[in-house]
Amino acid sequence: MPQWLIVALRLTGLGWYVAACIVIGIVGGVWLGKLTGQVALMVLAGTVLGSVVAFYGVYRMVLPAIYGSRRGPQPPSSPARRDTDHGGNGKS
Repeated sequence: MPQWLIVALRLTGLGWYVAACIVIGIVGGVWLGKLTGQVALMVLAGTVLGSVVAFYGVYRMVLPAIYGSRRGPQPPSSPARRDTDHGGNGKS
């Protein structure tokens, strides 16, 4: 599969993820608003919550592309050290 197609499909998936999170937030806000009688406030809260979840998810999905691994950023590796005995018995 060509590389450009893989990138295009990943970006399409990110777009759908953002849209789904925001729409679910709005629909949940409308539902909660009808239950509580405060539709405008709950729709606003649902939109904000959906947006926060969407952008956090996008951040987590983009980390591997930025750092080149599936586990997110890695701490810098420490220089190699030889094994030493820290038990105080004089061996090194």
